[in-house]
Formats: sequence, C-alpha cells, structure tokens
Amino acid sequence: MKSLIPKSYLLNFTVLVFAILNLVSVSASAADQALKASIEQYYQEHLEGLFVWFHQNPELSFLENKTSARLAEELRSLGVEVTEGVGGTGIVGMIENGEGPLVMIRADMDGLPILEDSGLSYMSRVRQVNLDGDEMPVMHACGHDMHVTSLVGTTKMLMDNRDKWSGTVMLVGQPAEEIINGAKAMIEDGLYERFGVPDYALGLHVASGMPSGAISIRDGIMYSSVDSVDIQVRGVGGHGAYPHQTVDPIYVASQLVIALQGIVSRQINPFSPAVITVGSFQGGNKHNIISDEVSLQLTVRTDSEAVRDQVLGSIRDTALNIGRLNGLPDDLLPIVRIGFESTPTTVNNYEAVHEVLPAWTTQLGYSPLTDSERTGMGGEDFAFFTRTEHEVPGVFFSVGGTPADVMQRIRAGEISAPPHHSPFFFIDPNSVKAGVEAMYTAAIHFLNNP
Repeated sequence: MKSLIPKSYLLNFTVLVFAILNLVSVSASAADQALKASIEQYYQEHLEGLFVWFHQNPELSFLENKTSARLAEELRSLGVEVTEGVGGTGIVGMIENGEGPLVMIRADMDGLPILEDSGLSYMSRVRQVNLDGDEMPVMHACGHDMHVTSLVGTTKMLMDNRDKWSGTVMLVGQPAEEIINGAKAMIEDGLYERFGVPDYALGLHVASGMPSGAISIRDGIMYSSVDSVDIQVRGVGGHGAYPHQTVDPIYVASQLVIALQGIVSRQINPFSPAVITVGSFQGGNKHNIISDEVSLQLTVRTDSEAVRDQVLGSIRDTALNIGRLNGLPDDLLPIVRIGFESTPTTVNNYEAVHEVLPAWTTQLGYSPLTDSERTGMGGEDFAFFTRTEHEVPGVFFSVGGTPADVMQRIRAGEISAPPHHSPFFFIDPNSVKAGVEAMYTAAIHFLNNP
C-alpha cells in the first residue's frame, strides 16, 4: 500500500518504533514459556477465529448488542458470572477466588462509522442505524476487536490457573469509548457500588506503528484529556447580493475558527500542550443565500486540568466576543455547548507501574517501560475508572499491532502505518497473544501482592 500519512507523522512513529525495537532486543530467556505455550494453543483453537468474528461484526457506540452478548457468552462458557446491561450495553464478569485484592480488567467494545478499505479477507461490511437514526458503515478501526478478544484470552488463563492467585477479578466490557461516554455511563450506573471498588484497574490499547507483540507503557500521562465542543453561530440571514442587510454567520464563524487557534498560540504556556481542532464547519445551502446559522464541532485536548479549564473557558469567551465584535445582540450570540463528551487525562499510577515492571520483565524478557516522545494527543475514557472519588491506581499499556513485514517497510521509509480511525487501519491478529500475556501477568502480580 502507498503511504497515506504525512512524513512528519511517519518520523514520529519511526522514533517510537525504534524505541520499542530496542526494548524487545533484550533477552527473553527468563520468560515463562509454559504461559506462552498455553496462550498459543488457545489462540490457535479459539482466539484467532473469535477475533475475526468481532472484526466482522462491529457495532456503534451504545449499540454494541451483538458484541456484548457474544462477550458475555464467551465469559460464561469459561465459568464466569456475568451481569449484562451495565451502563447501557456494558457487561461485568466476576471471578471470585478466595481472599485478596479486587483487580479490574477493562476492554472497550465499540466500532466507528467508517467504511473499511483495509483489503483484509475478513473486512467488515456491516451497516448500522446510529443513535440519530442514520444508517452508517461500521468498522473496527481502532482495535477494540483485539481488546475484547484479549479479555477473553486473559480470562481463560486466569480460570486455568486459579491455583496461582487469590482474590477477585472484575472483567469489564465497556461500551462507547469512541464517544468517550461509556466508562462514565458504567460508573454512573453504580459499577463500583454494585461490584466493588478495585484495588487496581488494568487496561490496554493496540497500537498501529508498533511491532506486533511489543508491549510499551509510561509511568505518567498515557492519554490527554478530551472535550467535544459544539458551537452554534447565529446571524441574520438574507440575500447574498445584499450582505450589508445581514450578519453573515459564515463570516462570523470563519473569524471564530481563526481566533480559536490564537488561544493555544497566544494564551497557553508553550510548555503546556493543548490542541483545538475544528473538525466540522456546517452552514448554508445555496449560492446566493446568506444563512442564519452555522454549526461548528471541535475537539479539545490538554494534559492538565488547569490548562483544560483555561482553554474551555477561553473558547466560550472568544465565541461570545467574536459575536459581539460583529454586532450581534445578546440574544443572538453564539451558543457554546461543553461537557457532553469529555474525559480527563489518563495517567498511569507511578507506584503501580514500577511494582509490576519486574514481573513483566521476567515474563516478557524485557522491560516495557518507555520514555520515548508521545506522537499525539489521543484520549481514553479509561480515566473515569481511575480518577473517580476513589482514586483507583491505574495501569494502562500499549500492545504493538503492526506485522513484521509491514514494520520492515516502515523502517525503510517506503510506507507508513495505517493510522487509527482510518478506513485502511488493520492490525496483526497475533497481537492478541501479547495482550493476553501482558494482561494476565499484570493481573496475577497485583492479585498476589496486595
């Protein structure tokens, strides 16, 4: 496939790739080969086919009915007690195995409204009516099929090795991560009140551009905060030939788009990361008609709550003041909507990460801790499970998903990794095995070391 990603994006990925390759070059002679063999056998017998099924049957956020039903069926078949309908389509499986800590393992389930063009033999051809009533193509373009398959594999290893650990495991199949509402919905539906507050919360995400099977983790910020913002820019419509008789909302909104970029470049400390992206600009429907309304959709990313509050406040102030600048009366000033899709930063607990590192190093044959630069400001609502009133220690790690032959071409500069949320996105199903190995190793470490 030809490269579809800007060169700068490729270079950032290449830096990360080389960092991970340096990690995996460490000897793995001390690894537990018995666990690897068990995972390999279960992968061949079941997980590979299960991954394909999940990939071919993606569902949109809060509509993951078949996905959650299949996941519940898989967990029950392994002997797990499962509760469905938590936070909408979410499921919770509980494994009780004597006295000990409560460890949560989370996997998100939803797909994206994208028409797949990956070229895979098992491409999705699913279409689904979304929550707004519109029929959309659906694709697992962010690897959630790998996440739920890994959850099943981890559960199998936990159930087969109950003599090696003691405590309780909470298995969470989470809906609606893509609209950063699912974790919040499960918490608000009484997840912790009904099933207990975890002593540790574990999660993973597959990564395009990392070698398949490589594990990587940071001991600080993994993902930025995310806030979706809707701005309704109102005006006074009229004939396109008589603009002086109107207040053109397209003109006003255009000024606003430019002014919003000044918030980051001129109001925020340059050493404090922040992004404001206007992802949608909708207004007007005819050449010679000045409309009376424009709708903007923004995504906002930051790495601290203080900067987050500052940016969101500045967006609201800037929108109102641009309206005033263009002579709009108070009852026609822009309407700014914030808070309907939002999550704080996902921050790994430093102590928990360094506590599990020796177990990972022994099992994997290398330390997955990395200090390589982040390549963007992606977000994750896993933060709702850890940054609640309970402050649960969280450990969230990445699993490489790019096959070796593709990685070789990436390193040669011939192509770039198909990015997440792209119709060309694909991952190596074999990455499931690494996800199971790392997740199981972390889980039994925390279960055995309260």
